[in-house]
Amino acid sequence: MPSLSDGSTRLSPTRVRLALLALALGGFAIGATEFVAMGLLPNLAADLLPGLYASSPDAANAQVGWLISAYALGVVVGAPTIAAAAARWPRKQLLLVLLACFTLATIASALLPTFGLVLVARFVAALPHGAYFGIASLVAAELMGPGKRARGVAIVLSGLTIANVIGVPSITWLGQVAGWRVAYIAVAALFAVTFVAVIVAVPFQAGNPGATMRNELRAFGRLQVWFALLIGAVGFGGLFAVYTYVAPLVIEVTGLPALAVPLVLVVVGLGMTVGNFAGGVFADRSVRRSMYAFFAVMLAALLLLAFSAQHLAGLLTGVFLVGASAAALSPTIQTRLMDVAHDSQSIAAALNHSALNLGNALGAFLGGIVIAGGLGYLAPIWVGFGLSVVGLALAVVTFAIDRVRRSRGEQVPYGTALITVVGTD
Repeated sequence: MPSLSDGSTRLSPTRVRLALLALALGGFAIGATEFVAMGLLPNLAADLLPGLYASSPDAANAQVGWLISAYALGVVVGAPTIAAAAARWPRKQLLLVLLACFTLATIASALLPTFGLVLVARFVAALPHGAYFGIASLVAAELMGPGKRARGVAIVLSGLTIANVIGVPSITWLGQVAGWRVAYIAVAALFAVTFVAVIVAVPFQAGNPGATMRNELRAFGRLQVWFALLIGAVGFGGLFAVYTYVAPLVIEVTGLPALAVPLVLVVVGLGMTVGNFAGGVFADRSVRRSMYAFFAVMLAALLLLAFSAQHLAGLLTGVFLVGASAAALSPTIQTRLMDVAHDSQSIAAALNHSALNLGNALGAFLGGIVIAGGLGYLAPIWVGFGLSVVGLALAVVTFAIDRVRRSRGEQVPYGTALITVVGTD
């Protein structure tokens, strides 16, 4: 098996593309398992909470939103734990173990009979999420070569964003027609196919032989790591406060039939796909400017959606821009984390997904609170706007700290490199 880590064998461009495609396919399957519940929220509520749904659909939808929060919290727990504990493992072997776990837990999600058991299964299914993206991002970065790190991350994440164009709408439609359990079986099949693709296409890469859990966990002792995590967690709440409740937004606010939900999800996915690649390109040029710009776009998009979601054009434009700006922030924040974590690279690459899924849980939870409080399906958009404002404020603070440290001649991230000299921002 060709190896990249020892430098002895150079892969052909075709082999590199196939390896990247296999890694992105894993992102596609993860995007499907993470986001398909959002389009099937009313279906899940009617089946798993029939009594509550019959008496109060809004309350049932809000409670089923816990499935999304449970998945997000599973990512938060699993990403740093697995990444730190398994940093020495050969990367390909670790990816295969994670994909096997995804497959089995997703099958369990489809087969378990009660809301409580499905809730537990969604938590377990999420545990490998952050570690997969973290390790796959490191593999992709090495495949891409120097100076293209954020673009390597974006390629892995492209599977997730393309899932929102093709996979999530298609599987949502399948779930509406054949039942949500069939939809999750289809997702499990995607993970099984990815398992085979990684075996065939991804080259061997050694883990970090000098890595220890203690060294990896040193990342948590760095202030700027915490700022980057908070930016992702709070800022991404803006997306998930909206996305979690997109199905009732489309049906109750815009007044479209349920079969329109997959089409709206396609628009969200298109926005995510465009934004993801844009974020990779811009973050390789300047992490700071990329973060500021895409937070500004997200805030404008949320305002547009809040004031025009009653109209089809406003809904589609708003969700496209929210998806695009949020997806552009993902490789930007991941690159920032890899910069400020220094030698704790495995855990840094995975922590981004803990942060983003904490935003997922936060947005879904707060959005559910305002809906259950009778404020309607536009209220989560304003929750998202507030969270994004806080995310942008945190970004301003973290880069201000960099400027102060740089003025003292300290070593700080600048673009995609570390500098020790006084520089201009």
